[in-house]
Amino acid sequence: MRARLLFLFLLSSFASFIAARPVVRNIQSAHEFDRLLQKHGTETGLPVVVDFYSDSCGPCRMMAPIFKKVAADYVDRAVFVKVDTNAQYELSGRYQIRSLPTFQWFIAGKQVQTEVGGIGEQGLRHHTDGILRRAEIENVVITLEALEEFYQKADPSKTDVASVLKKCADMTKAKGLCAGSAANQLARKLRKKYGSMPKMIPRFSGEPPKPETTEEPPTQSSSSSSKQQTANLHLATLEELQAELEKRQDQLRDEMVEAEDANEDEADPDFTPWTPKSYPERVVIIGGGPAGLAAALYCARAGLDPLVIAPILGGGQLQGKGVVVENYPGLIGESTTGPEIVSKMRKQAAHFGAFFEDDVVVAVDASQRPFKVQTNATGTIETHTIIVATGAESNWLGIPGEWELRGGGVSSCATCDGFLYSNRHVVVVGGGDAAMEDALVLARTSQSVTVVHRRDRFRASKVLADRVLSHPAITVRWNTVLQEIVGKELPTEDKSDSDVDLDQIPKVVTGVVLQSTESGETEELACDAVFVAIGHTPITGFLKDVVEFDPAYPGYLATVGTSTQTSVKGIFAAGDVADPTYRQAITSAGSGAAAALDAERYLSENGLGNEAAELEAELLAELMGNDDATKSSSSYNVYEDAGGRVHGVKESVTGGEL
Repeated sequence: MRARLLFLFLLSSFASFIAARPVVRNIQSAHEFDRLLQKHGTETGLPVVVDFYSDSCGPCRMMAPIFKKVAADYVDRAVFVKVDTNAQYELSGRYQIRSLPTFQWFIAGKQVQTEVGGIGEQGLRHHTDGILRRAEIENVVITLEALEEFYQKADPSKTDVASVLKKCADMTKAKGLCAGSAANQLARKLRKKYGSMPKMIPRFSGEPPKPETTEEPPTQSSSSSSKQQTANLHLATLEELQAELEKRQDQLRDEMVEAEDANEDEADPDFTPWTPKSYPERVVIIGGGPAGLAAALYCARAGLDPLVIAPILGGGQLQGKGVVVENYPGLIGESTTGPEIVSKMRKQAAHFGAFFEDDVVVAVDASQRPFKVQTNATGTIETHTIIVATGAESNWLGIPGEWELRGGGVSSCATCDGFLYSNRHVVVVGGGDAAMEDALVLARTSQSVTVVHRRDRFRASKVLADRVLSHPAITVRWNTVLQEIVGKELPTEDKSDSDVDLDQIPKVVTGVVLQSTESGETEELACDAVFVAIGHTPITGFLKDVVEFDPAYPGYLATVGTSTQTSVKGIFAAGDVADPTYRQAITSAGSGAAAALDAERYLSENGLGNEAAELEAELLAELMGNDDATKSSSSYNVYEDAGGRVHGVKESVTGGEL
């Protein structure tokens, strides 16, 4: 008992300041999360935005800075928190997290919306704005006095007014209050019946409550009171001591939570924000995978200030590889997973002067020069050259249940979602390298992995195929295809108010229907998740009727000879969009470098330089014309001594081309 009292005393002495609410709060326990929902559901009325993530998930890591950026813009209007699903199993199970990243929004402690996957900055803002409008609508309360006053005018014969208010209060989580959606529902019913409705007042004022303080002037009475309270601790029961300890731990956690925010990655000084210019860009690179980033690096080192347009979640197929990349020369060790390699590529390109814009290209106008690149959000960007490096997107089976159960067990990213199915039965569909890698990733945590392949042998590399075939947790079903993915609706908590979205009822995978390609017989196999890895299709639809496609390989761009030049001069193709044969990260990076060299050569041959720098030089020459005329012809010029090439050179003494 004395040890408990001493511990309580030490905890009480830690409180030295009241920390402000951080931009993004990292949840450390289910108890902390419940307390946060209760606080903002009953005291502040602020909506809570939750990011369920994992450090091993590439899209999660790419969404992290976006989540923090949006949180900073909404800091006074919503509460943003992160939940690590690897550490918080209870919360992951309670809120049925089946895919990562998953974003959920809460109002008054109640989950009201869920979005799965990399929704991007625009999606996150859009959904948050909608939740804020809903929170504003639900920030109302009907008091007993207001309801009695209403009935006195609308229906004086009504005597059981208190029972009406109680029914309304029972529909909400607010104890004894007719508030939120229940209050709005009651008001609508009364207006429909009587033509008017009771007066509703704001439940929350919008001002954050002032923190309670226990500081008092150092008077003798307060001192004696404190001594008396300390002296009475030995009279407390064990339950009371445990409750007091939990209370003080919560207080200590609140005071120290700001320090957690420092764990978030700070903005990298190498990344310079892109701003539209009055002159066309010299190089626009569409795509952020190995090909696009290699092109960005080479163009940046050539002083071309390239602009990379790609979603911040876009890192190509390499972004989704959770296994260690073993076949990229020079990369050895545990820190060589796909997301880490992509992150280092972006950092390196940015360090040498590449700019990045988080957007998606929807069209290209090559009918005039300079080219016009139309994006989804930024608008139209003019450029002298374009390097297309958009890569490829996952193919899907197109069978019943596949679309309906995405986010509920159907996925194309084992690295992102695999650990959510720890100690469960999962199915992988495919026979190439991607399917083998997914099966090996899943075998680390899943109880069993069944690989379904339509042929009698894998087309994957021998090393990966042998690993799969020899793994004790992996079973292979040869000459078999999927006919259907079976699922069920999960039971939802009882919602007595009217805001029930039937489309939001969660569904999860319970099994698959298999069919033999030899006998045609079907059978159902129970499983908890299905990972589809059956290849990819080039993302080139926005170039239809702009450049020529390879007639032998639908969707792939045709290039001229051994170069990266497409049928339109000034537009170049790199990576998987023009490579139906090899489709490797290293070959994509190599073609990205080649495209950058081709683009640089094209700009030089056509005299397309830096218009802004040239205009600045002309103006400077005019201003200094008189001075130049009086200069001695024997004066020393450091630029001539350097060989005339100054702009774009960013090399150390030891640095250089490889």
